[in-house]
Amino acid sequence: MLCRVSISPVTRGAEVFDVLRAELLNGVLNPGDKLRMVELASRFSVSQSVVREALTRLAEQGLVVASPQRGFRVRELSVEDIIGLTESREQIESVALRLAIERGDVRWEKEIVASHHVLERTPVVDANGRFHEPWTAVHHDFHRALTVGCNNARLNGVVLALRDSAELYRRWWWALADDRQRDLGAEHRQLMDLILARDADGAVEALTYHIKRAPERLIAYAREHGLDDLNTPPPTESPRTQRRGKRPRRK
Repeated sequence: MLCRVSISPVTRGAEVFDVLRAELLNGVLNPGDKLRMVELASRFSVSQSVVREALTRLAEQGLVVASPQRGFRVRELSVEDIIGLTESREQIESVALRLAIERGDVRWEKEIVASHHVLERTPVVDANGRFHEPWTAVHHDFHRALTVGCNNARLNGVVLALRDSAELYRRWWWALADDRQRDLGAEHRQLMDLILARDADGAVEALTYHIKRAPERLIAYAREHGLDDLNTPPPTESPRTQRRGKRPRRK
């Protein structure tokens, strides 16, 4: 007699959370989209309580917004938000990185080197010049490795949540900000080298530049084109694959 193996609500909730989080960060779900629990429960074949738990976790990470009247929706993106988010990241990640350099051991250094090795060998763009989505995961792993040595789970949780929120802007930076002169590989190598040398001041300076570069380009683009928000999905082609030219102004 065959025994049916049941999947616990905790396991199903984790699955729903993981899928929705990936869809948020990869642009499958757009800023402002409503996340209806009835539809999601049907899609994943789970109860609404399981969906609610997953959406609540996403809200805690700043990827989803919950309100009594409107339910859950994808966080909307704005120039004001990216300014505040970038400032928060600069301050908090700097604290975490300084503590990691002070407290991190050899195993921490090994994790940084290993994650950088994978990152360096993962292309940012595909053969067609479009953003290579697998790069996002290895880039996340590298930056997680930098601060995990702080040995403060709460602080590192805040760092990771802010980084997740920043990922929502990645597609806009890639599609809209004409930043072809940027050498991400060199920035990551410099970060690793400064951290392994235990140069806290130099590492924090490099990290601050790394954090600010993309938001500054996005803000400049938004102001040039009279945009207060970045909620309309960007074009699939980036300026790296488009002919240079003036983009239409949005009213």
